[in-house]
Amino acid sequence: MKTFEYVNPGSVDQAVEALSARDRNRAAVVAGGIDLLGEMKERTFSPERVVNLKRIPGLGAVEEKAGALRIGALVTLADLAASKTVADRFKGLAQAALSVATPQIRNFGTVGGNLCQRPRCWYFRSEDFHCLKKGGNTCFSVEGENRYHAIFGPGPCHIVHPSDLAPVLLALGASLSVAGPDGPREIALDRFFRMPHQSMFTEHALEADEIVTHVNVPAAAAGAKSLYVKFREKKSFDFAISAVAVAGVVESGAIRDARIVLGGVAPVPWRVTKAEAAVNGKRLDEATAKAAADAALEGSLPMRDNGYKVALTKTLVRRALLSLA
Repeated sequence: MKTFEYVNPGSVDQAVEALSARDRNRAAVVAGGIDLLGEMKERTFSPERVVNLKRIPGLGAVEEKAGALRIGALVTLADLAASKTVADRFKGLAQAALSVATPQIRNFGTVGGNLCQRPRCWYFRSEDFHCLKKGGNTCFSVEGENRYHAIFGPGPCHIVHPSDLAPVLLALGASLSVAGPDGPREIALDRFFRMPHQSMFTEHALEADEIVTHVNVPAAAAGAKSLYVKFREKKSFDFAISAVAVAGVVESGAIRDARIVLGGVAPVPWRVTKAEAAVNGKRLDEATAKAAADAALEGSLPMRDNGYKVALTKTLVRRALLSLA
């Protein structure tokens, strides 16, 4: 790990100012530190300045107003999972938070960090491979070890998005409050994440001198339900090989306003509108769930070693919908 300057701002404005003096390749923010410290140790990223957000007040609470949630970016995953309001009204979000890593990591890891973390592709994380995302000419997963890589998206980079919270928050219609030198702005979550062909060196729409301050989840309608189903190799501590977030209004066994988002299979949380159309207005029975599962995987493009994700994800979609009924 290379030496760096460590800054402890006491406000959002001070944090933005500390970032404004540096470009994206020279400064970084740290909250829980789980992802950034790993990058620095692996020499994937060596910032000259690290801006610590932990001392900024007002970013560590889950607030409810008129049924909507305002979640501070510094709320830990453990606190999010333990929130009674979240568990009662947004079950899928609590499930996603609880599925992350280990209790120790959930006690440190934050909501903002989980959403903004970098890819876990072993070629990107290794200093031995100068891949596309590090300015090279090759995505080594195409001809290399690709069993955990994307089955959706045109490439040319085939990472999968590592966040567990992102698919559920996208299904819930969430947005992000962002602070920068030009003042605050709000970004709908479906416009926040970027595909590699849109932005090779970043995975989101934040500018180099902006930070996420809050996550905003709109109030749930009467009868609304949400669910998160995750498959991983190690139940104790692992990222999703495939995951499904489902949200919608369920009445008399039928669903409307369904939103289905896949995780672990694309460079961004992958919303499957064809699957949503297959279930909207219908009873959540085996036939409907199977039709939605088939529709969800239309257009998938598995590589040599990750074709198993197609059948696996279909099963998760089917189980998630039947569990929501």
